Amino acid sequence: MTEPICEHTLLAMPESDYMGPAQRRFFRDRLQRLAREGEQARQSARQSLRTVAQADPLDAAVEEEACRHQLRFLERSQALQEKIFQALRRLDGGEYGFCRVSGEPIGIPRLLARPTTEYCAEVKARLEQNERHYAHQRTG
Repeated sequence: MTEPICEHTLLAMPESDYMGPAQRRFFRDRLQRLAREGEQARQSARQSLRTVAQADPLDAAVEEEACRHQLRFLERSQALQEKIFQALRRLDGGEYGFCRVSGEPIGIPRLLARPTTEYCAEVKARLEQNERHYAHQRTG
């Protein structure tokens, strides 16, 4: 079995190695680690929701707000978990690391910053600009 590579080595690799076996292995490991960490955090959040103590009336509002934060965290974490699983499926299908719109490489720095991304920076910026434009039209 080959030794895992670090981010520095990954960034120093030539373009010809883009999404080769070593890079795919690196991102598979990273995505699987993110999935495990997310599951552990969700288990902890669920446990804290189960162990909510009966608070006196003065503390009840604080406790209720803490529960709302935990529930919001659980929703966001579950959505991220689905994105992680989608990224792993793209990795299995040989599509990981390539923009779903342009087909261009997303790039190692962007994948390191956001391993679940589906778009290169240029396409993502254009999509966000379109979202802002249409949101402005609806409210304007």
